Amino acid sequence: MKYPREFLEKIPKTDLHVHLDGSLRLKTLIELARQDGIELPSYTEEGLRSLVFKDKYRDLPDYLQGFQYTTSVLQSGEALERVAYELAQDNLKEGVRYIEVRFAPQLHVNDRQDYEQVLSAVDRGLSRLRQEANASLDVRERGLPQFNYGIIACAMRMFKPGFSEYYRRLFQVFPYSTDVQVYRQASLELAKAVCAIRDKKNLPIVGFDLAGQEAGFPAYTHKEAYEYCHRRFMKKTVHAGEAYGAASIFQSISDLHANRIGHGYYLFDEEKISEIEPQERTRYIRDLANYIADRRITMEVCLTSNMQTNPSIKDIKNHTLKKMLENGLSVTVCTDNRLVSNTTVTDELQLAVDNFDITPKRLKDIIIYGFKRNFYPATYMEKRVYCRQIIDYYQKLESEFKIVY
Repeated sequence: MKYPREFLEKIPKTDLHVHLDGSLRLKTLIELARQDGIELPSYTEEGLRSLVFKDKYRDLPDYLQGFQYTTSVLQSGEALERVAYELAQDNLKEGVRYIEVRFAPQLHVNDRQDYEQVLSAVDRGLSRLRQEANASLDVRERGLPQFNYGIIACAMRMFKPGFSEYYRRLFQVFPYSTDVQVYRQASLELAKAVCAIRDKKNLPIVGFDLAGQEAGFPAYTHKEAYEYCHRRFMKKTVHAGEAYGAASIFQSISDLHANRIGHGYYLFDEEKISEIEPQERTRYIRDLANYIADRRITMEVCLTSNMQTNPSIKDIKNHTLKKMLENGLSVTVCTDNRLVSNTTVTDELQLAVDNFDITPKRLKDIIIYGFKRNFYPATYMEKRVYCRQIIDYYQKLESEFKIVY
């Protein structure tokens, strides 16, 4: 079915998988780089689009090149607050009513700012936009649902070359540990930090994530950090199945207590499984998919990003979103990185409805899953009230646009 673009723009949406350092405005990146004396390949938006932030990439390493520039300009509280505010503002303009902004705080800790200052700066930017949005007449008098947000802290499966030594020097710890031991300890320290800061400052730090290269850097290395969060009622999500197979997803669920899975693209790919005997792989995938569907472990689907980091997909219609929907999985459509993938939530929804069998009922389910399966920073009963407002507003727009089931 064809949906009016205006309908996709106006419906209340979420983005549960969006990286702060992958979603800057190009103009802001250039301004911050000039201000801090940071060298960029180009100082024009056109130049950066041509050289770094492209529509197509060779592979994942090519896709990740831009992060060296974005993280380098986010080393102060002022910069972090600004880009957080602008990210929320950009989402608000296209009808997104709830976002969960994720980033790796350890990549922004330096001699001038610690974990608490980094997280507080991001919260200030998001909070300022929320206050402005919810003071509007549309929200106060015309029934538009409130804007809200949560913050997700990303641990890293591994650090880029040289960062382990930097981490050791910065925190003056682990001088005799291997790099893998540093990764594990760094994740645990981050888990302790975000739980403590959440409770001390009452910040909406709602989730813990694990990002970075899957192959060769298994999730169970970070089990202790996830156990620490789990015992303190912190929600969990894990980048898994983005470049590795179903076993990585299962490990994230069984060892790390994942409530959601970031990407999950290779869930159904038998060739990506090496841990299971060939004759058992079909059943293994079927049982895992059924378990994920039954437990409503939501898949954070990022269509454009997957196409860019996995050129072998070739055609969007080959994306495993089709199989996820056929198997009844709970899915929510996300951007991953608004700058690096040059996309918006509305663009991602447009891709989905243009290329897959998404009926009005299924589209509504996808949208509502984003609200029901988010890590909303309030009580369960408050979240229920918010979801009811979202559903009522969505149905109002369906009626206005004559969307028929």
